[in-house]
Amino acid sequence: MTASFCFKTFAIFLFTIQIRATVGVLVIRKYNLQLFSSTFDPKLHPEVCLTNAGLHETVIILDFGSQYTQLIARRVREAGVYCEILPFNASIETINARTPKGLIFSGGPSSVYDTTAPKPHEKILNSIDCPKLGICYGFQVFAEELGGKVVASPNREFGYARLKILDVTSRLFSGLPEEMDVWMSHGDHVTEVPPGFRLTALTDDALNAMEDESRAIFGVQFHPEVVHTPLGAQVLRNFLFAVCGCRGDWSPEAVVEEQVARIRNELGDSGRVVSGLSGGVDSTVAAALVHRAVGDRQTCIFVDNGLLREGEFESTLALLRQSMKLNIVGVRAGELFLTALRGITDPEQKRKTIGRVFIEVFDQEAKRLGDVNYLVQGTLYPDVIESVSVRGPSAVIKSHHNVGGLPEKMSLKLIEPLRELFKDEVRLIGRELGVPAEILGRHPFPGPGLAVRIIGDITEEKIRLVQAADRILDEELRLAELYNSVWQAFPVLLPVSTVGVMGDERTYERVVAIRAVTSVDGMTADWARLPHDLLARISGRIVSEIRGINRVVYDISSKPPSTIEWE
Repeated sequence: MTASFCFKTFAIFLFTIQIRATVGVLVIRKYNLQLFSSTFDPKLHPEVCLTNAGLHETVIILDFGSQYTQLIARRVREAGVYCEILPFNASIETINARTPKGLIFSGGPSSVYDTTAPKPHEKILNSIDCPKLGICYGFQVFAEELGGKVVASPNREFGYARLKILDVTSRLFSGLPEEMDVWMSHGDHVTEVPPGFRLTALTDDALNAMEDESRAIFGVQFHPEVVHTPLGAQVLRNFLFAVCGCRGDWSPEAVVEEQVARIRNELGDSGRVVSGLSGGVDSTVAAALVHRAVGDRQTCIFVDNGLLREGEFESTLALLRQSMKLNIVGVRAGELFLTALRGITDPEQKRKTIGRVFIEVFDQEAKRLGDVNYLVQGTLYPDVIESVSVRGPSAVIKSHHNVGGLPEKMSLKLIEPLRELFKDEVRLIGRELGVPAEILGRHPFPGPGLAVRIIGDITEEKIRLVQAADRILDEELRLAELYNSVWQAFPVLLPVSTVGVMGDERTYERVVAIRAVTSVDGMTADWARLPHDLLARISGRIVSEIRGINRVVYDISSKPPSTIEWE
C-alpha cells in the first residue's frame, strides 16, 4: 500500500460514511479532525483523557498496554462516536458513570495465563450493561475469563494473514467479504471458545473471532484498527452502529481553537515560552499553534546540534523567519552535543544524552531571555506510546529525546499541544496555521537527529558520511517524483566494513542501509517497493560519490515487528 494511496484513504475519512443497519441508509458526516485533547503535564493522569464527557454517546476503551490503543480511539472518533480511554483496571463505578454505549478491550503485550497479566475487574462483564468487543489480548481475556482456553501458539502470527469468515450472519462482519486481509500481532491463541460462544472467523493458524449474541460479547484476534487491515474500520463501524446502536452524534471541535484556548489559559496574560524547533513538521506546527495563542511572547530556539541534515540549519532558519514571522533564535551547539556523545554507543543513552543537552541549551537561552517558564515541544502520540506507559501497562519500545529522554528535573515546564495527535492530523492543522508546504511535506526526522541513524559511537566523519548519503537519497527520490509517495526514507550507517573493489584497488569501507517505508500515522508501516532502477541509481551514486562507503543494502522490514528507525 503506497503512502499516496494511504493519504487518499485518510482523506476519504474527512467525510465519514456511516452505515446504519437499522434503517439501511447512508449518512455523510463531516469530520473535523480534532481527535484528542491535550494536557501540559508530561505524565498524564490515567483517567483524564478526552473531553466532552456526558454531552454525547460514549464508548469506553480499556487499555491493556497495546501500542495501538489510541488507534482504536481514532477509528471510533472517525466514525463520529465520542470515546474515552481508561486504564484496564478502571472501577466499575468509573465506567458506569460514563453510561457507555459500548466497551472495547484493547490488545496488549501480556499473556492472559500469566499470574501478573493485567486483568479487568472480575465482575466487569456482568456489571457493565452494554455490548463488548475484545481485540487481540482483549479477545483472549474474554476467552480465559469465560471458560475458554488460551495457550502459547506454536506458530506466532505477526503481519498479514487471510481471515475466513465462517458466519456471514454475524453483525460484526455484516457487509464484508467471506475472506479478507487482516493484520496480526500475537504469540498466544484461543484453542477453545467459552460455553455459549460460536466461532465466526479463523485464519490458517488460529481461531480468530467469536461471539455470544445473547450477551452481546464479541472478540477478534486480529487488529481492525490498523491501516494494514483494509476493511478493519468497517468491522469497528459494525460494532458501533449495528451492535451498540450508536447514532454517531459526535463531531469534534477544531483542534486549533481548543489548543489556543488551553495555551492562553496556561500562560495567562504575561507568561513567556521558549519553543524547541527542529525544522520538522511537529515542532514547527507546535510553534505556530503557540504563536497564534501568545504571539511574540514565544521565542523559538532552533538548535544546530551538529546532527541535522546537510545544510538544513541555514535553509530552515531562513525559511521560517521569512514565511512565518516567528521570533526565532538560532543557536550553534554542535560541539557541545558531540562532546557529550563521545564514546556512547547505546541508543537509549544517546537519546537521553541528547535530551539532557537540549534542555541545558534551552535553560541557558531562557535565562538569557529572562522570565521564561515554559518549553514547547512538538511531541506526538507515537513518540509517547513508544516511550512510556501512558494509560496502561504499555510496553516501552524506546525513549524519545522529547519524552523519555528528558531529565526528571528541569526548570522549564512542558507544553506539548500535539502530544496525542498523529502526524497526518498535525499536517492538516499546519495547513490551517499557514505553515509552509515545504515544511509540511518533509519526511519525519527524529529529534536526536542523525545520532540514531549512526549505529555505534558518533564521530564527525560518520556524520559526514550519513549526511552525504541522505542528500543523495533525497535528490534521487525527488527526481523520480517519489518523495511524496513514501512516508519516510533515510540512510543508516552501519558499524560494519566490507571488502570492495574500486578501479584496480581493494577497499575496506562502510556499509549504508537504505530505509524507505509507507505509512499513514507511523504506528504501522510497510517497506516501500521502490523501483529497482531507482535503487540502483541511489546505490551507484552513494558508492561513487562518498569516499568511505562501498556497499549499500535495502531494509525490507515492516513495522511491527521492526520499528521505522533503527535506534
